[in-house]
Amino acid sequence: MDHTSALSLPVGIPCPMDMNDTENVLLAGASGVLGGHIARALRQRGYTVLSLGRGAGNDVVADLMNRDQLLRAVEGLTVHTVVHAATALRKAAMRHRDMFATDDLRVTGTAHLVEAAQLAGARRMIAESMVFGYGYRDFGDRVLTETDDFGCGGRGSDVRHLEGMRVKEELMLNTPGIEGISLRFGLFYGQGGTESIVEMLRKRQLPAVNDRGRVLPWVDLADAGAAVAAAVEDGTPGQAYNIVDDSPLGFGAHLRLVTATFGTPRPFTVPGGLLRPLSYLYEMTRASMRVSNARAKGELGWKPQYPSCADGLRALAAA
Repeated sequence: MDHTSALSLPVGIPCPMDMNDTENVLLAGASGVLGGHIARALRQRGYTVLSLGRGAGNDVVADLMNRDQLLRAVEGLTVHTVVHAATALRKAAMRHRDMFATDDLRVTGTAHLVEAAQLAGARRMIAESMVFGYGYRDFGDRVLTETDDFGCGGRGSDVRHLEGMRVKEELMLNTPGIEGISLRFGLFYGQGGTESIVEMLRKRQLPAVNDRGRVLPWVDLADAGAAVAAAVEDGTPGQAYNIVDDSPLGFGAHLRLVTATFGTPRPFTVPGGLLRPLSYLYEMTRASMRVSNARAKGELGWKPQYPSCADGLRALAAA
């Protein structure tokens, strides 16, 4: 783990203090799959993206869990916006314990990042969140909106995950002097994410379940990155937005669609109960929710380039 605190800038990039801060975005989690899409979308709109992370290849090298190191790293930096898209995940979470480090990052790491944002003079912060903040359960046919309870209730390890999402939002939406905005994403797929699923399906390492009518909201990673860029420019301070496509789809149905699109062996269908040892995956496959994206379309001017997983997967396969 890299715990250096120096501020490093790639050759050819001017010192941030010499740049117009209205064009500077500090992106925590830039080295992740989602972070790459966010950075690309911001740069396409003319922003200068400064990556924040532990690795030596980042523009700002610091660990969000190390408050003193982080504050030293941003000292002297001036930015307009901070985007928090950092997680502690190296691969898809399968068990509840796989999420614990990310839960901690959402609470402790976010508190440190808010301090760093204030020190760097940031006026706006964008939080990456998830629709599972509404709860890991079956909501039936009810369509969830941003006014529904978020980060509350739950049972067992769910409580820990929900608290992390709630605290992250509260810290970023309610800090005086910061225009905080939260984006509640659906399940990710697309370039940089689906390839690993395809590989697992080719090796018959990933079973499918019978959805029994359950559906989940999805979003292509490129569409998710575009939503962040839209929020930087047009998001309403203190507001949360659901960033999902127009066509919810069951977890098992999504895997079968990947199979059909990429020509992998058809996954084995197993009873949901057999996934219990994979506790986090089990919770996700038992959840069902329909989530409205109307606010994002109306206020951010955002709409998914790929209205359904079928559209996005076809485009990915063609590329």
